[in-house]
Amino acid sequence: MTTPTPDHWNAEHYRDRHAFVYESSRDLVADWLRPQVGERVLDLGCGSGELSAQIAQTGATVTGVDASEAMIAAARGQHPAVSFEVQNAQTLPYHAEFEAVFSNAALHWMKPLDNVLSGVSRSLVPGGRLALEMGGGANVLAVRGAVEQALSDLSLPALEHVWIFPSPAQLAALLEEAGFTVERLHLFKRPSPLAGEDGFQAWLHGFGASWLAPLSESERAAVIARAEELARPKLHTAQGWVADYVRLRALAVK
Repeated sequence: MTTPTPDHWNAEHYRDRHAFVYESSRDLVADWLRPQVGERVLDLGCGSGELSAQIAQTGATVTGVDASEAMIAAARGQHPAVSFEVQNAQTLPYHAEFEAVFSNAALHWMKPLDNVLSGVSRSLVPGGRLALEMGGGANVLAVRGAVEQALSDLSLPALEHVWIFPSPAQLAALLEEAGFTVERLHLFKRPSPLAGEDGFQAWLHGFGASWLAPLSESERAAVIARAEELARPKLHTAQGWVADYVRLRALAVK
C-alpha cells in the first residue's frame, strides 16, 4: 500500500498478520482485471507483491510500485521475476506505458485521490483500463469509532483520518473527472477475521500506525488498549475478532 508515511510499514508484520488483504482479493485479478498475455500492467500500491506475482503468472508484464521501500524490498525478495519500483503515487512518471492499471487495498491511502487518478490516466494507453478495489463508505467504521472514542476518553485531541473511503457515486465522479468511463462498480461488506486474541491491536499496529503517529508511545498504547475495550462488544465474536470491512470495486476505461 502507498501512504504519505511509508516508513510505518512492516512487510513481515503485513504478511504474517494481514495476508487476508490480498488473499481475499485474488478474484479481482481474474474477474475484474482479466490480464492478457503480453499486456503491460501497472500494480499501483503493490505492497509485498503477492498479487503482482499472480498477474505475472498470466503472461502479462507487470511493474509493481509502492511508496514503501520496506514493502518493495520484500516484494523483490519474494518475487524476483517481477519488476518492482519505489514510486510516489502522486507523481507517477509514466506516460501511455500500460494497457492496464491494477490496484488493491491501496487507493484509500492516496490523498488527494483526484491527482492520483489523473496520473493513472496518463500512465495508460488510449483504451486502457483500471481495475481497483479499495475501502468504501463505512469501511472499518466500528474500528474508527472505537479509536475516536478512546481519544476522547483519554482527553487526547482528535486525529485526522489518513484514509479516503468514497461512496460509489463519489468514486465514479473522481474517475470521470480523470477521463475514465466507468463500466462496473460494486460496494459490498466483507467481514474480515483478525487472527489471534490480539487481532484488533495487531490491525491498529499495522494499518493505524500512520494515523496514530502523532501520539507518544505511551499515548498510543493507551489509545489502542482503550479502543480494544470499546470495540469488543461489536467486533469480537465466538470465532475471534472480525473487522467490519466494506470494499468498493471499480472497472473503468480510459
